[in-house]
Amino acid sequence: MNFKKEFAQLLSAQVDGQLTAEQIEIVLEKPKQPEHGDLAFPCFSLAKIFRQAPQKIAAELSEKISSPLFEKVEVAGGYVNVFFNKETAALDILKQVLSEQGEFGRSDAGTGGVMTIDMSSPNIAKPFSMGHLRSTVIGNSIALIAEKSGFKPFKINHLGDWGTQFGKLITAYKLWGSEEKVSQNPIKELLSLYVKFHEEAINNPSLEDDGRLWFKKLENGNEEAMELWTWFRDESLKEFTRIYDLLGIEFDSSAGEAFYNDKMDRVIDLIEEKGLLVESDDAKVVDLSDLELPPCLIKKSDGATLYATRDLAAALYRKENYNFVQSLYVVGNEQSLHFKQLIAVLDKMGYEWANTMKHIPFGMMLKDGKKMSTRKGKVILLEEVLAESIAMSAKNIQEKNPNLTNKDDVARMVGVGAVVFHDLKNYRLNDIEFSLEDMLRFEGETGPYIQYTYARACSILRKGNWDKSEIPAEFPLSWTEEWKVITALAEFPEAVKRAMDKYDPSQIAKYVIDLSREFNKYYAEVKILEPSEKKPARLALVSAVTMVVKEGLRLLGMEAPEEM
Repeated sequence: MNFKKEFAQLLSAQVDGQLTAEQIEIVLEKPKQPEHGDLAFPCFSLAKIFRQAPQKIAAELSEKISSPLFEKVEVAGGYVNVFFNKETAALDILKQVLSEQGEFGRSDAGTGGVMTIDMSSPNIAKPFSMGHLRSTVIGNSIALIAEKSGFKPFKINHLGDWGTQFGKLITAYKLWGSEEKVSQNPIKELLSLYVKFHEEAINNPSLEDDGRLWFKKLENGNEEAMELWTWFRDESLKEFTRIYDLLGIEFDSSAGEAFYNDKMDRVIDLIEEKGLLVESDDAKVVDLSDLELPPCLIKKSDGATLYATRDLAAALYRKENYNFVQSLYVVGNEQSLHFKQLIAVLDKMGYEWANTMKHIPFGMMLKDGKKMSTRKGKVILLEEVLAESIAMSAKNIQEKNPNLTNKDDVARMVGVGAVVFHDLKNYRLNDIEFSLEDMLRFEGETGPYIQYTYARACSILRKGNWDKSEIPAEFPLSWTEEWKVITALAEFPEAVKRAMDKYDPSQIAKYVIDLSREFNKYYAEVKILEPSEKKPARLALVSAVTMVVKEGLRLLGMEAPEEM
């Protein structure tokens, strides 16, 4: 049962159709103090409609609301506060979780529509740094939440495998590169060459011209340029695949920018046919001044194409081949202008589906308060962070549980999960300060804390010989001690909905933190395994908690170890 929906429907029936159940549901609040009830409806929005004081409206509504779901209805100021009938509500939610298990919280809101998610998208020939983590794990979590919400997610790793930077890298390799060194340590050596190019270009600006020339050769299919580019790409993909495997992330497509190289002429022709392509300083642009945006550069004066050209080609290709109902771009907030221009150009071209495209921005990963920069060589490599996190997790596990049989697997789950959770617990638009020590703490808002809570609950079930296939026929509890855990469980579907509506995985992370805290308080106060007629019902509650915590972690792209 959806308690909020039920309450909203009851209220809607009593306000003469002035507010729909959906409108009421949005404004319902959970009181901060339990003595004020389980849900509260603020009547201030009705004051203007009925030309009455909110307190009077609340008093009248409270007398009209009657349902076996509530044991008490109170008025507090301009609020109608309701207290659920604990036995009715607890049994309803507990039986629903135990029967639906991992399906609890699923909806059909997406009605099976395809949602393309452009995510991760690292640049080839550069290391996979902590800066790439955000797009990767945010995009992956949104895909999992979308699937839970009835969409068909289609994850696209739009690799940065084209552009002027490859002309620069080819120039650097031809000037200072060594085939032997690159073969021995590809990414490290290619990064070194890329950094050297930019250092040298400060005193030798003509290098920039050489870089643009080599990229033009690459676009024209020059054999030497293509051979070097293919080599750089293949070596990069080997590293990326290793990291994605560690994170447990797969893609439905890894078509990068280069994939659209032969599809850009068509886009340029279409823009020209619509009368949108104009000349500016020998370059071709789409004028967006009517939208108070800078012109969108389609073709440079030397004939080279740009990100916008390739992204326009990609958008058309994805719509024609996947027929998406939504198309998300999980890309840093510094690219906001680019996506405003991209969507504006498609809209001017007459494509109504342009308004289904959304930029999902996020803040930066910082180190000591500063942005990480590949160009300046200031990067923290993700693979090294994951390896260190796993090693530190293994050490903690050895100290806490030396007899654990599957230490390596658990250390991987905890180490990787710590890094992922540290990112996703933050609202995506916030910048994040990198701190491995904070990630791995077993207390507070961390991945290990949630995973340890799950492992503890699983241990209780093992000791209690719980069989999750059998739901107790009776639940002889007053549910007073269990009530906060019950209401936390009930909020999971709403947390999933919020996460989908806001494209915000932190809604799930915050939810599992809250549920874990309530469960751990309950565990500290109640002797769950003490022999009594209450034991089966309490174990049923613990089982429901494990199911929801595990599913919450799954939606974040994390695993849940049963022992730690």
